[in-house]
Amino acid sequence: MEFLSGNEALAQGAYEAGLSFAAAYPGTPSSEILEYLAGQKGVDCQWSVNEKVAYEVALAASIAGARSLCASKHVGINVAMDPLMTSVYTGVNGGFVVVTADDPGIHSSQNEQDNRFVASFAKMPLLEPASPREARKFMLPAFRLSERFDTPVLLRLTTRISHTKENIVTSRRGAPKLKPFRVDPQKYVMVPRNAYRRHIEIEKRLVRMKAEAEKSPLNRIEIRDRKIGFVVSGVSYLYAREMYPEASFLKLGFSYPFPAALAREFSRQVRRVYVIEELEPFLEEQLPERPVGQKCLLIHKKRHRVGKESAQ
Repeated sequence: MEFLSGNEALAQGAYEAGLSFAAAYPGTPSSEILEYLAGQKGVDCQWSVNEKVAYEVALAASIAGARSLCASKHVGINVAMDPLMTSVYTGVNGGFVVVTADDPGIHSSQNEQDNRFVASFAKMPLLEPASPREARKFMLPAFRLSERFDTPVLLRLTTRISHTKENIVTSRRGAPKLKPFRVDPQKYVMVPRNAYRRHIEIEKRLVRMKAEAEKSPLNRIEIRDRKIGFVVSGVSYLYAREMYPEASFLKLGFSYPFPAALAREFSRQVRRVYVIEELEPFLEEQLPERPVGQKCLLIHKKRHRVGKESAQ
């Protein structure tokens, strides 16, 4: 057992999952991820001159067949958007996880953006661990998801997860498995003709990923008191559980594509539904309308402050 921060736990989980290559550009609250990995044997780690370069070299390692990771703080994703958007078209080879460490509260940043919207904009899957323990646990499913659906996976931490520490039970490292590289210009060279075909594949993939999110063990319904239910993801789950330990929860770890059927099932079992999110109403805007014949009050809480109640 080790006492690890969220960043360190995530890095440990990636190491155990057979990570071979990692690249990053330093910036709080993400810096410790690469620092921790640099101390592990068998992982090629590189600080890059900026986030765009970090993304490109990590993507190249993935295409070559290695499980790879790119980490940055939230504003670093802005710098890497050019290769990020195209990489969803090209897909991957070895699993490729992109870590965004968002900074709600602007503790060490120039803005307060919510990078969950990058997932929906780019049409890539989004995972949101709620604690350091989950940050480690989510890494193997993230790599498997990437390889199964041939796509980069966005994994979102926030400051309180990145820098909180928790006792973590670690495991032995899985043997890295390099997938064979195959020359495939139609897949990896995004001239318009190829990009058109790949866009069709993205839309088909999105449907399959939504079906996967509906049954994923990373999402779960917790029924306790049926008078009140919360829809939450990330660290908001722990905030809400601390204040309302007897409430019911729809806890989302695989939050995009949004599991609408699971949300409907949850809303049928509780009288009132609250949405608690760090920053923007990402989950709220994707919630389906209440089931026909069900009386359910949807209340949005932005930045953990109670908003105006409105019957849906």
